[in-house]
Amino acid sequence: MKISLAPFLNPIAKKFSIIDWYLTRELILPFLFGMGIFTSLGLSIGAVFDLVRKVTESGLLFVTAMQVLVLKLPEFVVFAFPMSMLLAALMAYSRLSSDSEIIALRSIGVNIYRLILPAIYFSLVVVAITFFFNNFVAPAANYRADVVLEKAFKKDTSAFKERNILYPEYEKIKQPDGKKSTVLSRLFYAEEFDGDRMKDITILDRSQARVNQIINARSGTWNIVDNTWDFYDGNIYILGEDGSYQNIIRFEHQQLALPRAPLDLTKKGQDSNEMNLFQAFEYLKVLKLAGKESKIRKLEVRIQEKISLPFACLVFALIGTAIGIQPQSSSKGKSFGICIGLIFAYYLFSIISSSFGIQGAISPFLAAWIPNLIGFGAAWVMLSGISNQ
Repeated sequence: MKISLAPFLNPIAKKFSIIDWYLTRELILPFLFGMGIFTSLGLSIGAVFDLVRKVTESGLLFVTAMQVLVLKLPEFVVFAFPMSMLLAALMAYSRLSSDSEIIALRSIGVNIYRLILPAIYFSLVVVAITFFFNNFVAPAANYRADVVLEKAFKKDTSAFKERNILYPEYEKIKQPDGKKSTVLSRLFYAEEFDGDRMKDITILDRSQARVNQIINARSGTWNIVDNTWDFYDGNIYILGEDGSYQNIIRFEHQQLALPRAPLDLTKKGQDSNEMNLFQAFEYLKVLKLAGKESKIRKLEVRIQEKISLPFACLVFALIGTAIGIQPQSSSKGKSFGICIGLIFAYYLFSIISSSFGIQGAISPFLAAWIPNLIGFGAAWVMLSGISNQ
């Protein structure tokens, strides 16, 4: 049985005129060129030089270095997408403008906004691809690359230390008036985590109406098999309704079914670059419960950046078309130079606004989206000026 895609493709094709297909074709080649050149440059500067140094100075195996290089590739592909979109729009529309094709199209009644529609459609496709790579492919690859390097150098994770781990748990209870309020149900505190186990642990349990037990332990580890905590060398203090001690239980080893969230707070190498969007939101919930304000702000900014970065493709497409469509002759070298300047300005401003968001000077949303909003505004002003000419 022969299956034809014509019924699905024909409605899409009918929506595209000859002009649309022509302009889209003009965008594809410079976009692919940009992907190749920007990915190569990013990979060379950001990964190759460091890996070469590890091979020559630290004895990293060449095969391992190549594996890490491949795993690092998606991260640089993500950053290459917006840059390539800018280069494609700039080169394509500059070429059309310098050959007077823009003037010819406008003379037959095609307005500016109709001319840039193919670039917008194309950039939206790139936005979707960038979002997928940025939030799912690159984080998993980055995490795997770090694991490969750690195994290659056989790093001792026990050297890692975190102090004062505090994790509260809350629950909603119904008040006499029928309203629900949030109250503390359990408080987990550990003085230190050495990368392997928690030390000097105190757990305040208010799972009942009042504090009914206090647990002290010299150390504790997460039991991945039983999905529980193993506590060692401690005491359980049972409290009565009046708050007095009713019983004290001494133990050498005690298993308790508590959440592993306190351990998640201390994950070595917990980095937003190694988390997809869903994992980042889950980790944000843990941080909010722990009350780590600086880490909360930083992660909130990073989450917004995971969403806003793909839309830089649309911003760069609009800016590229706005500059390229103006009546001027522009060589490929000049287009590439303009592209580099705009990219540098955009990412520099992104770094500055991100730092303001992390410091709490502006909201995480604004910290991540201000560069895009300014880019949209600048492109709109330029296109409005051209359309009125």
